[in-house]
Amino acid sequence: MTEQLRMMAVHAHPDDESSKGAATMAKYVSEGVDVLVATCTGGERGSILNPKLQGDPYIEKNIHEVRAKEMAEARDILGVKQEWLGFVDSGLPEGDPLPPLPEGCFALEDVEVAAGRLVELIREFRPHVITTYDENGGYPHPDHIMTHKITMVAFDAAGDPERYPEAGEPWQPQKLYYNQGFNRQRTQALHDALIERGLESPYGEWLKRWDEMGRERTLTTFVPCADFFEIRDKALIAHATQIDPDGGWFRVPMDIQREVWPTEEYELAKSLVDTSLPEDDLFAGIRNN
Repeated sequence: MTEQLRMMAVHAHPDDESSKGAATMAKYVSEGVDVLVATCTGGERGSILNPKLQGDPYIEKNIHEVRAKEMAEARDILGVKQEWLGFVDSGLPEGDPLPPLPEGCFALEDVEVAAGRLVELIREFRPHVITTYDENGGYPHPDHIMTHKITMVAFDAAGDPERYPEAGEPWQPQKLYYNQGFNRQRTQALHDALIERGLESPYGEWLKRWDEMGRERTLTTFVPCADFFEIRDKALIAHATQIDPDGGWFRVPMDIQREVWPTEEYELAKSLVDTSLPEDDLFAGIRNN
């Protein structure tokens, strides 16, 4: 393919792009691929997860503005383009029973209507590959599940001239992937490597939860991107309200990560081109067409 390759990553909130597939995106940017992050909401109802910033009155009052600035910094670090879809964060409901979702939030939008904005962006950017979350959202946040729903609709609709005719000239993406970077295989491998070296592992509780859930996703695609792990971490730290730089995310030494698990993982959900599994490239089957 002589045409420039293009990839779109559809995420629920600012910071999701830096914790899910960031090293992959940075790798492809370095190779000349045009990468666009579509961020569904502004993260307005997200909690301040960095203990060093909790209680800051300015951040609490201006969380939308603060998170937009964090997104801009992360975007520049990764070298990607980024667009806001303009929906309102639903928040993560807690309690038993769960409280109702707030009126007007993303998760309560009509799926077909909400997908129209993404269709418009797909037709404008014309990606060959799209990444997003599986039907469980990666974890059951209502915005992540809604992101999955609108992406599935938009992937099929973007190439159909009879659907969303007002959204621009049709364009059909060729492949759709689910981010599966948080998987049992990777977590177990890193956990074992730390224990073998006499180091503390942050993954003990994670593995217990996986045992309790008793389900595994199918990993189809392993993208080698270890040279970009530091860029990934730098982008994540840019989301200062959402990540503790001294927390568990960063406890595995970089040399161990690169040695033990040098890839990011995906699940191929839709493909309109021939490819052989497992893959090591999201553009497998597209580059040579």
